[in-house]
Amino acid sequence: MKKITNQVMLITYADSMGSNLDELNQVLETHFEGVIEGLHILPFFPSSGDRGFAVIHYDEVDPAFGDWNDIQRLSDKYYLMADFMINHVSIRSEEFIDYMQRGDESPFKEMFIHWDEFWPGGEPTEAEMEALYRRKMHGPYKEFTRADGKTVKLWNTFFEEQVDIDPWATATQSYYERNLERLAGYVPLIRFDAFAYASKKPGTSCFFVEPEVWDVLDIGMRPLNKYGTEMLPEIHENYKIQLKMAEQGHWVYDFALPMLLLHALMTGCSDRLIHWMQICPRKQFTTLDTHDGIGVVDVAGLLSDEEIDLVRDRVNTKVEPLQQYINFPPGIVKMSGAKARQYQLMCTYYSALDEDDHAYTLARIIQLYAPGIPQVYYVGLLAGENDEESLKRLGEPRSLNRHNYSMEEIAERVQTPMLQHLYAVMKFRNSHPAFGGDVEIGEPAGDGQLAIAWRQGDAWTTLEADLRTKAYTIVASNAEGAAERLFHSNGVAVPEGSQ
Repeated sequence: MKKITNQVMLITYADSMGSNLDELNQVLETHFEGVIEGLHILPFFPSSGDRGFAVIHYDEVDPAFGDWNDIQRLSDKYYLMADFMINHVSIRSEEFIDYMQRGDESPFKEMFIHWDEFWPGGEPTEAEMEALYRRKMHGPYKEFTRADGKTVKLWNTFFEEQVDIDPWATATQSYYERNLERLAGYVPLIRFDAFAYASKKPGTSCFFVEPEVWDVLDIGMRPLNKYGTEMLPEIHENYKIQLKMAEQGHWVYDFALPMLLLHALMTGCSDRLIHWMQICPRKQFTTLDTHDGIGVVDVAGLLSDEEIDLVRDRVNTKVEPLQQYINFPPGIVKMSGAKARQYQLMCTYYSALDEDDHAYTLARIIQLYAPGIPQVYYVGLLAGENDEESLKRLGEPRSLNRHNYSMEEIAERVQTPMLQHLYAVMKFRNSHPAFGGDVEIGEPAGDGQLAIAWRQGDAWTTLEADLRTKAYTIVASNAEGAAERLFHSNGVAVPEGSQ
């Protein structure tokens, strides 16, 4: 098993680059040698929905994708991350089916959060309901009828195929232990999906509730500590939550970078971006795009409401002609009290930048130099445009950014000059020793200028960029310690080594 390194990680489904894990391995070996060193494979277990996130069980790899030997083979080549749903299970899981069949006699009854037992009065008061952080227009619950004929109302934060579980229940903790120990044998890093929703307490938002959230974290980490496996909590909310997690020494996501970088490239102003990179955690994974979308709520306070609206409106314009096909699922619009807010933007990052090669190249290069370890989503790795046909067929706005690429499509796409240039920069990012050291962010100089330096011992590299013209220059120390200009552009990507 390969350990975590400060090198580029790919985020992909098991069947998005080729049709299974074996084909994914072939694609990486053929086209991305030295470009990709880490791999986050989105849920690859048997599932009943939500593109793998309604996990039925973790005992095996979904046979449609392969088996544990495929995971082992990949873990020998790349440092891997796998998902664990700490907040919910599939309604097709053995545990939930047993409860539905045996009712109060089931040993798994306590795993599930009964709505009427959760609230002191049997139902939430109007004030308690208003306080909830909701991902659905109605309350976060769903009714089920057991085999004995009794109808129960259970906590259900997300989709119809998922049901929430109680982390304090003994049966849940046994479930955590059994499954997390299995995953820890294959991967050095496990992502706790929907982590902040697991800290539920009456009278609160039931989202990242302190101090309960730290108890949930301790419970989830117990099975991992004996293996030295690390954890990355998936939390889409205000950037201050990421800062809190980082203060405790945990890995975090930089979900603020995508919107900040879009704003900088759209306006030519770099000061908001620079401010964030100066104060953001260093032990983090950076993103520009993910399987869900481009987070909006993460940057409140880093961008003003007007600046957020500028980016949001411009990106939303890309999908306005497709509104007639959209059936918004839970998770796209978030309810916080009585106020509805757009939670994420549904768009590929390349399309969000109007398929502008110059802007996209600079965006990726800035991500490669930003503090933290860069994660590149597979659609972003191929500079994919919005998959409008998928949206029309499925009515699911997230499908815009979830195109499945055949091996033939990938072989053709990677030949584009812009991507060849980016892959060369990514290889440099993975191999230059300076990136094993410390990062320095230059002070705002006005006029859209940005300067970032990495240093370790005598090794160093600098990026200087202009957000207005999209020009950039990368300089680095060579083996003899002399400065060498490796990549540059005046708005046009040029081959490696051009002067």
